[in-house]
Amino acid sequence: MASKTKSWEEKFHTKKEEKIEILTKRFADAPVGSKLLISTPEKIAKEIQKIKLGKFISSKDLRVKMAKSRKADYTCPVTMGIFLRIIAEREMERIANGLPLEKAIPFWRVIEPGSALGKKLSFGEEFIVEMRKKEEILP
Repeated sequence: MASKTKSWEEKFHTKKEEKIEILTKRFADAPVGSKLLISTPEKIAKEIQKIKLGKFISSKDLRVKMAKSRKADYTCPVTMGIFLRIIAEREMERIANGLPLEKAIPFWRVIEPGSALGKKLSFGEEFIVEMRKKEEILP
């Protein structure tokens, strides 16, 4: 039986809820006992939509902001990277299918060209570079 790969749209609309876990062992930059936020693509997308035109926030700063707003110590960097990719890939599919740019989640305000994540995107980094130039987001 062949397994069906989920679409970016399906991955975006996960049934999982945002949660905070208490770490029982050190993880990334978070020590034992820390409260680690594990968010969802939809919640991260809502935070990205708050970033004003022409502004940039690093994924690290976004993680700090989300952790503070949810009374956690850290936001998981691994799931943040995965979910940012899901958001970007989904939005590019939606744009290709006619979604006006002004209605898209502006992932280019978080994902940097040249970053490990930027290099993984199926559509390349040119779109991010183009949008950042258009919005006058400095490198």
